[in-house]
Amino acid sequence: MISLPYQIACCLFYACVLLLTLASAQYNKAANVTKPGCRKMCGNLTVPYPFGIGLGSGCAINSGFVINCSISTDGTQKPLIANIEVYDISDAELRVSNVISWRCYDSNGAVRSENPLGWTRLGKSDPYSFSAKNSFTIVGCDDSALITGRNFEYNCSISCSSTKEVIAGECMGNGCYQVQIPKGLKYFDPIISSTQNHTDVWYFNQCGYAFLGEADRFHFGGLQDLSDITFYRRTMASVPIVLDWAIGNLTCAQVRDRKDYACSRNSQCVDSNTGLGGYRCRCNDGYEGNPYLSQGCQDIDECADPSTNTCEKNCTNTPGSFYCSCPSGYTGDGKKDGRGCIAPYSEFPWIKFSLGTGVGLISLVIVVALLYFCIKKRKLIELREKFFQQNGGLLLKHRISTKEGGVDATRIFTAEELKKATNNYANDRILGRGGNGIVYRGVLRDTRIVAIKKSRIVDESQIEQFINEVLILTQINHRNVVRLFGCCLEDEVPLLVYEYVSEGTLYEHIHNQRGAGWLTWQNRLRIAAEIATTLAYLHSFASMPIIHRDVKSANILLDNFYTAKVADFGASRLIPLDQTHLATSVLGTSGYLDPEYFRTSQLTEKSDVYSFGVVLAELLTGLKPVIRDRNKEDKNLAEYFVLSMDKNSLFQILDRRVSREGSLEQLQKMAELVKNCLRSRGEDRPTMKEVAIELEGLRKLTGISWSNQHGQEENDQDELSDLYTVQINSYGNSPNSDSSRIMHSTYKPS
Repeated sequence: MISLPYQIACCLFYACVLLLTLASAQYNKAANVTKPGCRKMCGNLTVPYPFGIGLGSGCAINSGFVINCSISTDGTQKPLIANIEVYDISDAELRVSNVISWRCYDSNGAVRSENPLGWTRLGKSDPYSFSAKNSFTIVGCDDSALITGRNFEYNCSISCSSTKEVIAGECMGNGCYQVQIPKGLKYFDPIISSTQNHTDVWYFNQCGYAFLGEADRFHFGGLQDLSDITFYRRTMASVPIVLDWAIGNLTCAQVRDRKDYACSRNSQCVDSNTGLGGYRCRCNDGYEGNPYLSQGCQDIDECADPSTNTCEKNCTNTPGSFYCSCPSGYTGDGKKDGRGCIAPYSEFPWIKFSLGTGVGLISLVIVVALLYFCIKKRKLIELREKFFQQNGGLLLKHRISTKEGGVDATRIFTAEELKKATNNYANDRILGRGGNGIVYRGVLRDTRIVAIKKSRIVDESQIEQFINEVLILTQINHRNVVRLFGCCLEDEVPLLVYEYVSEGTLYEHIHNQRGAGWLTWQNRLRIAAEIATTLAYLHSFASMPIIHRDVKSANILLDNFYTAKVADFGASRLIPLDQTHLATSVLGTSGYLDPEYFRTSQLTEKSDVYSFGVVLAELLTGLKPVIRDRNKEDKNLAEYFVLSMDKNSLFQILDRRVSREGSLEQLQKMAELVKNCLRSRGEDRPTMKEVAIELEGLRKLTGISWSNQHGQEENDQDELSDLYTVQINSYGNSPNSDSSRIMHSTYKPS
């Protein structure tokens, strides 16, 4: 009886023999890449035929494919083509060492060091050309580079004025730029230069770089790359240049019958796609090996590895393929993905079939359902991304990135969250409708009550207004301006989320007599002063002056303490500090629109002054900005107010409560202020700061009300003379002077 240790020893022996046999087979298979008697390795690089090591050795197909194996100073072997180190050889490409042009500056803009020799030239007769997998890359913040080649030239410049503009991973112009090169390029020559010699950006970027290399191997590291002194060495070590190679300059059709045709048996010819001609060889399907060597392409035995065939029972290898069969007595095609092999005389397994069918159907339903929800979710994500871009999301991000401030505190709401807050935008949640959209009352998850402005179906101009309103509101911090909580861009139309102002608009309180009991003369003065102070803040004290451009009583909201809050900045504009006006398309509301702005399209701060004058006229008279007279013709309140003053009949259009509660001096000064705000020429109007000061002064005046001073009852006021015993005109003009009638001849409301 054989002992157990002896059995173990025998098993180990045969296992070693098997491993050695497999290793030998693998070695022979791997060794079949060069011509017999030729070196296979230079350093860590395997050099397959048609390449060969050593000039004159006959190991390469021709001199263009010779690899020189050089000994470096540290004793290691380096494979070279000319003076270019080769890292990898594949069936269509080589990866070789890189070369980088660079220039560095000191803080005064002088060139501290440079390497202008960044060019590489491949011989015209060489089988190599630069692959389209390479990109020409320039890195820096004040650099330009010119790359030239055969029938190719490209000049690109990059700049970045601050570190905020540099984003890691983005190589699109701010700190980094890449351009793809064409196929078939045989040489390139980059020239790098600078316009400001890095003096403006030297504190974070002292050097500029230009190089050609494999695009997928280079990842821009942002500020780290701009300031890292090891960038040159890191890039040289990690970003190779990719070369395409081909044999000769003839096509497969031209070379197939020639004696020097390189493709061996069981291989096929493939034309090069570089545009320079030439061809390569590859083994036919079902074969593997070196197609350039005799007997280099050997049949793959698919039956030896079950993972490479689909046979259920019997597998028979054939040259370049295999076929499946079943044992004697079995029926079927023998394929796992076909009918398989069915045993003879077997009864049909109904139970297994039923169970399998049931499980299969359930699995199918689950898979289909999951697939449906995945596709639906994917479409929803794509739709939201589409809406984000359509609603100006990219424009908003660009505007934010170019401003010193920013909207970091602004919350981005989801479409689902706002839909739930408004009960799916129910009609009973509508607070109001405006020219730019509909405002809904919403309740957020934290129980806050908000106003949600849903823009109308947008076009490009409305997107501009929407983004403009977001940017302006995020820069305003004033108690009398409606606060913006956030926005949502992933719905079909953009939405803004404001604080909820409970008591409606000033327009409703003046003209619809909504809660009119509180609208005393003193409250009217307070409301006017609050609006004027807010507009003065926008014009004079904001970080950049803001012109509202749509001041009207419908855009003045009132909170539960009847404090005025200015809203709707969709048409507003920021005025650069070095400008006094902007040329814009005319926007505004009929009755409030500045006639000078309407005529010249020159938007100034005085345009808001005019519109505010109309709001003051509404507060004084209780009349709408456009009045329908008895003949059913529209009258402009501004014109009507000034004309009434000129005719000394303003008393007839004053609100009864105003004339009953206001003192003579207050009413006189208020009327003068309104008239001054409504001057035809903007330069004749006061500034909003002056208006605010005047209104604050009026609030401090006290005296006997105008009606009591005249000793008349309210019912008798129609027979009284006007406010003034002498006609008031602070500019010294008579009632019939041209200056008081300019508006009549130059402006009619649309």
